[in-house]
Amino acid sequence: MIEKVNPKHPDKIADRIAGAIVDLAYKLEKEPKVAVEVLIGHGKCHVIIETSVDFEKKSIHRIIRRIAGVVHPDVNIVSQDKKLNKNQNDKIRCGDNGIFKGMPITKEQKELSRIARNIYSQYPYDGKYILDGDKLIICQSNVKTKVLKKLYPNATINPLGNWTGGTDVDTGATNRKLGSDMADSVTGGGLHGKDLSKADVSVNIYAFLRAQQLQSPVEFSCAIGDENIGDMPYEEIVRIAKEYIDSVGGFEKFAEWGLF
Repeated sequence: MIEKVNPKHPDKIADRIAGAIVDLAYKLEKEPKVAVEVLIGHGKCHVIIETSVDFEKKSIHRIIRRIAGVVHPDVNIVSQDKKLNKNQNDKIRCGDNGIFKGMPITKEQKELSRIARNIYSQYPYDGKYILDGDKLIICQSNVKTKVLKKLYPNATINPLGNWTGGTDVDTGATNRKLGSDMADSVTGGGLHGKDLSKADVSVNIYAFLRAQQLQSPVEFSCAIGDENIGDMPYEEIVRIAKEYIDSVGGFEKFAEWGLF
């Protein structure tokens, strides 16, 4: 049993805005410290950024408009806490406490990801998809149900009828769709809106990749300031996570679909 949402779902719009701000941070600094929270809906977009980066609000407004369209931006940029900043002064150390469990992706999860991406490639609008054994549920906005029935005749499609979706119908918040992003993997944090010093990002990516490699569950925990997680230097985990982020096209692209 698995659920996926597509990149136009309001929660994913929030994740993508947060990811795009982190992408900008890495353009402005080599090793930025940044944590972003986004709440969007009904014509407004609230953004809080804790950071070492000297952002211009106009650049954040441009990101919001590009991804979310015409909404009223409310952006609050504050400096990162001094103690947190000092933690990274002379070496990349674990930037947060956390627990992480990476799980291999199942055939069912891969199949739903394929279905979701296929529908979105044809109809790039707000959508949510569920697969539970042979039961497929498709909620896809801005497409007539009869059109989708031709593609997936056995699916339950748009139970309440045709709909428009988007942030004028629903709100979106960062890291609210971790089930869609991570499948059976588990974390105490969130994947999106943070730089790679944050274990929420780097260790989750590393745990997920390691689980796929071993085809078995892996578990890690860490304390803020740790230089090693298990027998792996934290710097190496950050390097592996950075390679992965680069391979998918950056933090905003990573936010579109998560880890699978």
